[in-house]
Amino acid sequence: MSESQTRPYAVIGAGPMGLVMARELARYGVPFQGFELHSGAGGLWDIENPHSTMYESAHLISSKTMTELKEFPMPDSVATYPSHRDVGAYFKAYAKHFNLDEQYQYNAKVLGIEKVESDYWKITWENTQTGDTQVFDAQGVLIATGTLHYPNMPKVPGNFTGEVIHSGDYKKAESFKDQRVLIVGCGNSGCDIAVDAVHHAKSVGLSVRRGYYFLPKFVLGKAIDTLGGKLKLPGKLKRWVDSLIVRALVGKPSQYGLPEPDYRLYESHPVMNSLILHHLGHGDISPMGSITDTQDKLVKFHDGKEAEFDKIVFATGYKLKFPFIDQKYLNWQTSAPHLYLNVFNPNEPNVCMLGMVEATGLGWQGRADQAKMVALYLKAQQGLGVPSAIEHRIEENNTDLSGGMKYLKLDRMSYYVHKETYLGLLSDHIAKLENHLNLKDSNTNA
Repeated sequence: MSESQTRPYAVIGAGPMGLVMARELARYGVPFQGFELHSGAGGLWDIENPHSTMYESAHLISSKTMTELKEFPMPDSVATYPSHRDVGAYFKAYAKHFNLDEQYQYNAKVLGIEKVESDYWKITWENTQTGDTQVFDAQGVLIATGTLHYPNMPKVPGNFTGEVIHSGDYKKAESFKDQRVLIVGCGNSGCDIAVDAVHHAKSVGLSVRRGYYFLPKFVLGKAIDTLGGKLKLPGKLKRWVDSLIVRALVGKPSQYGLPEPDYRLYESHPVMNSLILHHLGHGDISPMGSITDTQDKLVKFHDGKEAEFDKIVFATGYKLKFPFIDQKYLNWQTSAPHLYLNVFNPNEPNVCMLGMVEATGLGWQGRADQAKMVALYLKAQQGLGVPSAIEHRIEENNTDLSGGMKYLKLDRMSYYVHKETYLGLLSDHIAKLENHLNLKDSNTNA
């Protein structure tokens, strides 16, 4: 092998995706060096991380049994829907159990990544404790910094004189004490924050531009995402049956003053929060349309309503941004990188994007499967070469991951996939790579 092929890969980030990637690289003996901006593992799930966008009341929106990693189950003492503190502790324990901390340089801010003569990559990073800047030579780059760091912050129309923040800056419900609060956006975070505000604010408004589906977390005492697993229905029939169940359990959004969705269930991520409907139904939260104008603290809405607010919280999601690497290395197109399986750039075989994938029910195990495929791919690169069937798929880069679903044309949905379709492709590629590498038991090197 050439000198560049013996260099380690650089793994950027020690959140859940970076850690499972590190675990799989270690399993298959692929050399790597990890870099993490914070002082320890856990990513945004560590609320003590100053770069975390977590808030005190945050919990998983999927149950622990459908989210946890198969080889490292969450403790029995953890609730069905774990808190952020449980999740943060879980990934710190994961890193310790698999000896991953020693593979990471913590307090490391990656400043830039540049390709050197089509051969290897230079990683320029700063030690945030000492201020020293260093350069690391890597065979390739595995980006696992996540998708929830750079707020999508709209401009408030008119002349609003109150406070304006993004949900990423929100931490504690007490910050709403005695204020008139408007939450803009009705996704999972927006609904969580609106429910928090009810208990401290003078009044709470919820500005909603489009319709959402709302699902309760529990049905008959069980987590809703654990039901129906034994009976496999065709996709269209399942959506129809699930829609009937949801309608029976929570009714129509319009019954709570919210707009009806103009799309089918699962064509956008549903809101896992029935408490928001409870408070809407009790008048604790006032539904409103989109903002059209403001004057001082008076806010006017598209539906003709108007009210005064002291604070506006934009729960409007995040933008994809990777400031340390040029977009040309990521095959960036419009709002997101265009990558095979949301991972591989056909023009840069040694750059992989990790965790830029969303799907209803994918869980961390689905992301660990992604990491396993990448580790096997890199191992093949170092030795026998990648199977031509996989190389051909990467070069074509036109595989449909929608599973026939018509996902909403939104920036945040640009990397959304159909779970069964995506996991099926991962499983197929893993099997091909294991066979190619003659790995009869892929866990023997653990």
